[in-house]
Amino acid sequence: MYDALLKTGLIKQGLELSEDKIQLLLDYHALLVKWNKAYNLTAVRDPQEMISRHLLDSLSIIPHITGERILDVGTGPGLPGIPMSICFPEKQFTLLDSNGKKTRFLTQSKIELKLTNMTPVQSRIESFEAPLFDAITSRAFATLKDMVDGSIHLLKPDGYFYAMKGIYPEGEIQQLDDRVTVVDCFALHVPGEDGERHLVKIRKV
Repeated sequence: MYDALLKTGLIKQGLELSEDKIQLLLDYHALLVKWNKAYNLTAVRDPQEMISRHLLDSLSIIPHITGERILDVGTGPGLPGIPMSICFPEKQFTLLDSNGKKTRFLTQSKIELKLTNMTPVQSRIESFEAPLFDAITSRAFATLKDMVDGSIHLLKPDGYFYAMKGIYPEGEIQQLDDRVTVVDCFALHVPGEDGERHLVKIRKV
């Protein structure tokens, strides 16, 4: 059932993934469902709902992502970081979250799904240090300003922030300062979801 839901969603999004990648996404979904019962990793309880609200939502940004080294800030249970790691095995992903339960789940997912290109890190963004990244993604950060203020020190000059938002965040865009420039804002299509979704692409000047 979940297999058909995911495949139908991918077709609607115009995304072509190999059977291997689709199976890995389903294996990740199964892990998320299993661990969520004990560890409360996400407020979404319904496994069917997880396909659209978590997997297809994360996959909706695939056509827009560039860069080789990517940091996923506030990744929670690995969204969009794990689906991205599965779809882009040639890229390196660092998944950052301050919550111990969630990073334990990320570590287990890395082992079980054999995601050698994914590194889980438990840390607050302010205290995390690493070589600079080509891009930073976020699905659940409070505001664009918070995302930029908290993580701009980790982004290369001319690197990109990819911020996943609901409705078009006009007010948040206006709060950004001249350290960054908004390059584009893409309307995202997420099958099974009625609400608006957008991806804001921001360049570090």
